[in-house]
Amino acid sequence: MTVRKIIHVDMDAFFASVEQRDDPSLRGRPVAVGHAAARGVVAAASYEARKFGVRSALPSVTALRRCPDLVFVPPRFEVYRDVSRQIHDVFARYTDLIQPLSLDEAYLDVTADKCGLGTAWLTARAIRADILAETGLTASAGVSYNKFLAKLASDHRKPNGQFAVTPEMGADWVETLPVSRFHGVGPVTAEKMKRLGIETGADLKAKSLSFLQQHFGSAAEWYHAIARGQDDRPVNPNRVRKSSGSETTFDRDLTEPGEIEAGVLRMADDVWHWCEARQAFGRTVTVKVKYADFHQITRRRSQPTPVTTQEGLHRAAIDLIRSVLPTEKGIRLVGVTVSNFADTRTEAASELPIFVEAAA
Repeated sequence: MTVRKIIHVDMDAFFASVEQRDDPSLRGRPVAVGHAAARGVVAAASYEARKFGVRSALPSVTALRRCPDLVFVPPRFEVYRDVSRQIHDVFARYTDLIQPLSLDEAYLDVTADKCGLGTAWLTARAIRADILAETGLTASAGVSYNKFLAKLASDHRKPNGQFAVTPEMGADWVETLPVSRFHGVGPVTAEKMKRLGIETGADLKAKSLSFLQQHFGSAAEWYHAIARGQDDRPVNPNRVRKSSGSETTFDRDLTEPGEIEAGVLRMADDVWHWCEARQAFGRTVTVKVKYADFHQITRRRSQPTPVTTQEGLHRAAIDLIRSVLPTEKGIRLVGVTVSNFADTRTEAASELPIFVEAAA
């Protein structure tokens, strides 16, 4: 059976790096792409800013508290899309099997060795060199025999590096890593795993499938497999993303409607950046709420045509969160998701204003 050769390419601090490339005065400085407004959110941060704990989806006011010298730069999504097209043109020279994950990262199946370079390692190195030469930007790459390990590997030598995980080392290497680094294990799940005594890949591997099913339901088989370095998913160039969502856990449980609504708006902005960058607009908006006692609810509304403006998404999200406010029970997490994507080229002009903005 042929062993797949998978490369995960991930641009280094993509949005912020483009801004630093185009404005030399920003180089070496902590940069955040976004707006410094009271309800603003960081879309991306340079490595200089990340040293202060500034990350994407962080509220702008919090980012400025952590890094008073932070420079905010308004996002230029059309520029990022143009650079992304250059990067994907590079990918296409080396393989026909490309699965984009976002503007700045993708899986590549190079098993066929289209350019005859001999190894996936040399192919990854050539791809990174071409990207640097043609865009002035650095990329990191992970090389492995499946997608899960390739994605883990690309983060292992960031920025501007690459790392390979061979079939001989894969399962053992996974055991040494914290589960918080695993794709598919978010902060909330990682915290739950920690309470169950699972902090490393070895801890996860030690748990039986029945134990994982008891505590994690339908995700159990995935966790059971990745703890052993197993992932049979192919690189799918025709993969269609079905939703885009963002969520945040508050530093403290909130009951004040204004604070809760501000959190929802920040997550809506994060989702909007994704939708606008990819020109992917959905008909369905969902707001997720998790209370202090971990009870979770969702509120969802669909409309005949897609939500094609940031203001429209704001109105939808606020309308939905207000359906559960006021609350006496503290809220620890909120999230916003857009789904039910459609081709908006012929529908955008006829968007119906079915979301009624509540009085302030």
